[in-house]
Amino acid sequence: MSSTDRIRVAVVFGGRSSEHAISCVSAGSVMKALDPAVYEVVPIGLTQDGRWVLESADPERLRIIDGQLPNVDPAGASVLLAADPTRRDLQVQESGDVPRTLAGVDVVFPVLHGPYGEDGTIQGLLEMAGVPYVGSGVLASAAAMDKGVMKALFATAGLEQAPYVVITDRDWQVRRSESLDRIAGLGLPLFVKPARAGSSVGITKVWNLEDLDSAIRTAREHDPRIVVEAGVAGAREIECGVLVDPTGEPRASACAEIVVHGDHEFYDFEAKYLDDAAELLVPAPISDAHAERVRLMSIRAFEALGCEGLARCDWFLTADGTLLINEVNTMPGFTSISMYPRVWAEAGIDYPTLVDRLVQDALRRGTGLR
Repeated sequence: MSSTDRIRVAVVFGGRSSEHAISCVSAGSVMKALDPAVYEVVPIGLTQDGRWVLESADPERLRIIDGQLPNVDPAGASVLLAADPTRRDLQVQESGDVPRTLAGVDVVFPVLHGPYGEDGTIQGLLEMAGVPYVGSGVLASAAAMDKGVMKALFATAGLEQAPYVVITDRDWQVRRSESLDRIAGLGLPLFVKPARAGSSVGITKVWNLEDLDSAIRTAREHDPRIVVEAGVAGAREIECGVLVDPTGEPRASACAEIVVHGDHEFYDFEAKYLDDAAELLVPAPISDAHAERVRLMSIRAFEALGCEGLARCDWFLTADGTLLINEVNTMPGFTSISMYPRVWAEAGIDYPTLVDRLVQDALRRGTGLR
């Protein structure tokens, strides 16, 4: 690539997970933020059945409008990325036409949330193809996507967390009675979650054990593997971003707090994206000592999973000052008003600068063992 050429960034979004629409919204913001004088955007959408298509470069098409969620247009031309590190070109196939070749991409920004994207799958494909990409690698992406594996790694790193149990598909099909006994031992209330989903999709707060079976069925609609966690009474929800600086060191952002209003018992999908029922406080109104501990522990969590590039770390802060790790998101929501960009804006890194930093980090890091 000559010094006068723009960097070609393939922004990949959509996908087969239940977070398809949120991925589209995030991608629209990323495309809008990429400086056209520096970057040439190649928008690639993954349809809900997994087909790769050349999408519109108009970010306005990917907004939530009047409560209507966007999606990838399945009528687009099919796109194929060869898993061949000696070539980075894209093959485009219009219906009834001979395939044509687009110039190669320099880097991929996989704005994918949930399984079949954020979970190490596309990261593995890009490693095979030798194309640099934004965010964590295969192992960290897969580990962070599976809440059971993630929690086991947190425990190994000495990070405190709420009591939990993992119920596999085999547990539920063959050892259902024993599984229910394990869950009952956690007490009430409970949170029942798909192990490999995000954006609070499929999560139910359970106050009575009579409602447990229904909650498990809801979670299993998204993933046969589930995690059940003990509720943490009176806990405040605190979040912190981690970003790798140009020297390769992870840095922690300002802290933020989520306060849910209205009829929502927790920060569920509707509260996040549809009802405007959550207040995001940046910086979080917590003591300097608590904020510093959150920042230090966020970097520990980031490194415990082997994350790269970026992550958002979610915490519970109890009334007695105990800090409990909830989860780490390796590709958090990425609209300009999402929590991750907002905590970095508080630190003086605006949204276009943040996007640029992430793309440059991916180019610096490259692919392969590291």
